[in-house]
Amino acid sequence: MSDRPGPYSRPGLSRRAALLGLTASSTGALAATGTDPGPPRGRGSLDSDTCILTPQSIEGPYYLDPHLVRSDITEGRSGVPLRLRLRVLDAGACTPIPGARVDVWHADAQGLYSGYQGQGDTRRISTLGQTFLRGTQASDANGWASFETIYPGWYPGRATHVHFKVFLDERNLVTGQMYLVEAINEFVYGNIPAYGKRRQPRETLNATDRIALDEDPQRLAFCAIKEERDRYVATLSVGVDRRASRRSGGLGLIAGAGFLLPAPVRSLLGFDATPTFADRVDALAPGARARP
Repeated sequence: MSDRPGPYSRPGLSRRAALLGLTASSTGALAATGTDPGPPRGRGSLDSDTCILTPQSIEGPYYLDPHLVRSDITEGRSGVPLRLRLRVLDAGACTPIPGARVDVWHADAQGLYSGYQGQGDTRRISTLGQTFLRGTQASDANGWASFETIYPGWYPGRATHVHFKVFLDERNLVTGQMYLVEAINEFVYGNIPAYGKRRQPRETLNATDRIALDEDPQRLAFCAIKEERDRYVATLSVGVDRRASRRSGGLGLIAGAGFLLPAPVRSLLGFDATPTFADRVDALAPGARARP
């Protein structure tokens, strides 16, 4: 990414630093670009894995459906502005699927999920009744669903990730997790105050996360990410099988809304591992070290 001076730079402050100094609560005051640059090139973008089924991933313990159809899911949480763009595609025909329900949810800058007790490094914080960083969108005519949010934080035992679900009619087509670029993770967490002052060090990276390694060994859910003037943009093409007849257990239609109730929450076993130097090199430059 370029550090060339931009409209939010000042002497001694790089463009990247100016961008990352912003908080999500300030994005409303920032000038919009006014154009859609399209999906960035790279893994997860339209140029690469568009006709491949996105791997299923564990739902995790923190899914809930607050019945919020919205594109801005920030709710004032501090952090680096991030736009999530998911494109729902039929992996067989390689065509976009309009009208699919897309749910996303993720942790805030301090690793907290909304709506649950036992949050934070001490597991003593309750966010019951809160709905930050959760939302639903319907994919448009070209299969796109977009969300305005903040760069997700981390929590012990997991690499940085964003959860998503894709529904069509009464079928849960995929439950997945999107992973972000490790070099950007480390830059954000090491330089932005909203992500600092943690009680324990971050030890689980993309290269050492057991869920990522076991469920997505080909890195099909690793997003393409780029920098815009006032945010990062993370893009993922989600390949699904629209002919799938499997229904999700416990799903039912919400009267009058045409949407689905959440599946029963399942327990998630945390995994932790201390990365070696070789792990960190591989995490910062995926593919630099061969993996069995």
